[in-house]
This record gives sequence, structure tokens and C-alpha cells, in this order.
Amino acid sequence: MARKVVGFGEDELRSLAGNRSFERGLGYVDAVSGLEVGDGSVTAVVHGTGVYEVELTLGKGTGVSGWCDCPYGQEGNFCKHCVAVGLTVLGQAAAIPRQRAAARARAAGLEGWLTALSRDELLALVREQMAGDRALRRRLELRAATTHGDLDTVRERILALVDPRPFTRYGYIEYSDAASYARQVAEAADALRALIVGGQATKAVGLAEQAVVALDKAYGEIDDSDGVVGQAARAVAAAHLDACRAARPEPQQLAEWLVGHVLGEENEVTEVNPLDYADVLGPAGLDRMRHLATEARRRNPNGWAEKYLVERLLKAEGDVDALVTLYAKDLVPSGITHLRIAEELDAAGREDEALAWAERGLRDTADEVHIDGRLADYVCDRYARAGRTAEAVIVRRDRFRMERSLTAYQQLRTAAQVVDCWESEREAALAILREDARKGSYGGPVLMDALLDDDDVDAAWREAAGGADDRQWQRLADLSREARPSDALAVYLRLVEQLKGSTGDRVYEHMARLLLGARDCHRVLGTLDEFAAYVSALRVELKRRRKLMTILDQHRL
Repeated sequence: MARKVVGFGEDELRSLAGNRSFERGLGYVDAVSGLEVGDGSVTAVVHGTGVYEVELTLGKGTGVSGWCDCPYGQEGNFCKHCVAVGLTVLGQAAAIPRQRAAARARAAGLEGWLTALSRDELLALVREQMAGDRALRRRLELRAATTHGDLDTVRERILALVDPRPFTRYGYIEYSDAASYARQVAEAADALRALIVGGQATKAVGLAEQAVVALDKAYGEIDDSDGVVGQAARAVAAAHLDACRAARPEPQQLAEWLVGHVLGEENEVTEVNPLDYADVLGPAGLDRMRHLATEARRRNPNGWAEKYLVERLLKAEGDVDALVTLYAKDLVPSGITHLRIAEELDAAGREDEALAWAERGLRDTADEVHIDGRLADYVCDRYARAGRTAEAVIVRRDRFRMERSLTAYQQLRTAAQVVDCWESEREAALAILREDARKGSYGGPVLMDALLDDDDVDAAWREAAGGADDRQWQRLADLSREARPSDALAVYLRLVEQLKGSTGDRVYEHMARLLLGARDCHRVLGTLDEFAAYVSALRVELKRRRKLMTILDQHRL
């Protein structure tokens, strides 16, 4: 019923968020407040480690998408806060159609009221709003100055908007003030775009350059944990590029500014990329940039910024040999530089040379415990294409013996199964991990992970007492509910007892999952009455933990 009304259900939320975020979102439903339903969207506030704003957009037919200003949400993910708001909407599904209709009515009423106002009444309303909203007043003053061509005022206002000093406490912009500062920076970006549209692109270029320098200089003293200042600062940098495309400044001077900014101490937040300006620079500007970059690299051959700039220029020019030479001067132990060389040669159609460099990378990093896994992936992929599958097994075997990780074990298994030699390879790999476990080294936990990943439950039970951690014990119990319910039950109950001394939503959700596992074991054993008595006693013991009681109720425990 709820899905028909709002266009989505719990399954859609789980699919968008993933199991982990969905399960965590269950614990935040009670933290949702200020739910507002619009015609096609829902907004709310979720109280977590911070106070986060969430907006869900409801499709006209079916579906939902979400945005949250938490760090994970700003990366484009459907986070636990979005899940919590979605679940709240589902819980109030019956009221949603009425609330949507009310939102449409309010919007229509507002539009009709504004349309009916006279010019004088509208002016009075705007003045009233400006009197109580300094930010609105600043935006309108800036727009008026731009329209009237008052460039001195525009310059003063834009530079004031990116000035961090009004927000600085003890020489630092704290997290609580970062969002307010970011809003001002975004206003500056909007003002620069208004200048461009108003035919003042040349003026916008100079102002944007000053703003970019000021922002990069200030950023090191800002707690921008949510990334809001960075996002606004990059909008200012984008406005600079747009202004240059409109104004077409002198190419060589622009090249000098770009190189100077990239090689300066600050280019941390605006992330200005000189090659984005290639169409504005033209041949003369690019030649000047190339000369400046080469000279800077000669003066400081170990400088990261200098190397980055030269690298970008060589990529733009398509000079693969020069790029290979540049990379080869600084081969790093992880093998990533060898891989970059291989990829550049591959893109140029020089596949044999590319594979040779990747193979050299494996040889050069053979004694390194941890390398960039993409290097081995690259070589094995090329071997598979060429039918050299046995050699791929050798690569995976060598990396497993160095890394002793579950990922390396899985990769060895995949390669060996292709050649039909997994049985012998597995025996040898497990022997190595068992010896590590006997010595008390890091191979012990990996041994358990490998056995569990193979679904070799009997072997995992034999090895568990020698070094399984709680996560592995729980995984083992999860795999054994049907075949070994008594053993699995003992694990679940032991882990529940361990959690009694801890608090918090995450702990309570974990405890509920363990209890669900224990209930499955009792069901197989035919002892559900014992489980009911255990949960009743647990509820009495922990009755003061109201959130735990709520979570147990949600899981019908």
C-alpha cells in the first residue's frame, strides 16, 4: 500500500543505500524531525553526529532519489540519513497524498497572491524582507551594482564575500561557521557569473583571479569537514574559466598567471587545471606555458607541482615517449608508476611495450608486501587475453605469498580455477596460512577468512579456537544455524553477553542481529520457549535502555 502511495518501498531504499547504510538508517528513524512534504519532494532534518538536511525527490510515477549534506551524502551516496527519512515517509504514507495536495495549494496560493500585488506593494514586501535578512540585502545590492555598471562596488562586495576574517576565531574558521562562509563564497561565484552575462567578462577575470588566490590562501585554516567551502570555491574557479572564455584575455599573460598559481604554495581547494584553458590559451599561450613549466622543472626537479604541470602538458600534446621518460625518473615502490607507463603505452597502441613495463613493475616490486593491486590485475588481464592463464596463476601465487590477505587468496583462487589447479594451489596456500597461525603472525585471521570464503565450515570450526575474532565467529555461526545449531547458538549468546556493557544505536542493532540468529538456532532445535524466556530476561535486565527496547520491538524480538 505504501509503495503505491509514495512510489517506493523498503526494497527500493535498501537497493539505493546498500545493506550496511540501510541497516544503519533503521537506527536513525527516531532522529528525524521537521518533515515537510512538497508536491514532488520531502525535506527533513536528521540529528546524527551533526544536524543534517535531507531532501528526497519522489518520481512522478515510481522511484525516489535523495540528497543529504552529510559528507557521505555529498559524495552522491544515498546515505543512512536518506534511509531514515524514507522510512519515516513510508510510516506516514497514508497522509502523504493529503500533504502533497496541501503543498500544491500553498504554492498556487502564494503565486496568486504575489501576482495580485501592485508594484508598490511588491517593493514594500522586498524592503521588508531585506530589513530582516542581511544576506538577501547583500545579494540584491550586488545585483543592482552589476546592473548599473558600478564596478568598484562589485569588486568591493565580491572580495568581501570571500574574505574569511569575519568568520575567523583565533585565526581559524571552525566547523560550525564553515557553512555560513561557504554560502558567501557561493554568492561571490554567482556575482562573477552575473558580471559575465552583463558584458563585463574582462572585469570578472581579474576579480575571479583575486578571489581564487584568496580562497586557496584561506583554505588551510578552515575546518571544511563537510566539503561545503571546497564546493563553493570550485564554483568561483569555474566562473574564472567562463570569464576567460568570454573575455579572451592575452594568452601569454593568462599562461603566466595559471603557471604561477599552480606552482605557488596554494592551489589546494580551487584545483585550477591549466589544461582546461587550452581553448583560451591557443598555440601562443600553450607555448608560453610549456616554456615556464620546463624552466620550473629544471629549477626544482623534485617538485610535485612542477612534475604535475609538465605531466599535464605532455598528456595534452600526446608525447608518450616524453611522458614515459618523466615517469621513469621516479619509479615508486608500489608499482603505480610502472602501471601509469603501461597504461599510456597501451592507449597509444603499443601493447607489447606496455606489458613489458607492467611485468618489469612486478619484478621491481617482488619484495614489497603491499603494492598497487591494479598492477597485478593489469598483467593478469593481459595474460588472460593472450591465453597465458598458467602465468596468471604464478603472478597471483607470488602476490599471495607476499601479502597473505583474503583478497590475494580470492584472486589466486579465481586464476587457478581457470587452469583447473585450485585444489593443489589451495592446499599450498592454506598450509602457509596455518603455519602463520601456528607462529601467531597475521596469517591466523586470514586463514579463518579464507575458509569461510570457501564455505568450508567444518574446517573453519576446527581452526576457530586457535584465533578467530568476533566478526569471524559470528560469520561462522551465521553459516552454521541449520547444520550445527547448538554450536552457533553458543556463539550468538556469548557475543550478546559481550555487548551488554556497551551502548549506542550501532551496538543495539548488532545485538538485535545476534538475537535473530539465536532465534533461528532455537527454531531448528525446537526450543523457542527457551529463546522467549532468554529475551524476556534480557529485556528486564536492560529495560532502562529505551532505544534498545525500541530496536528490539522493530525486529519483533
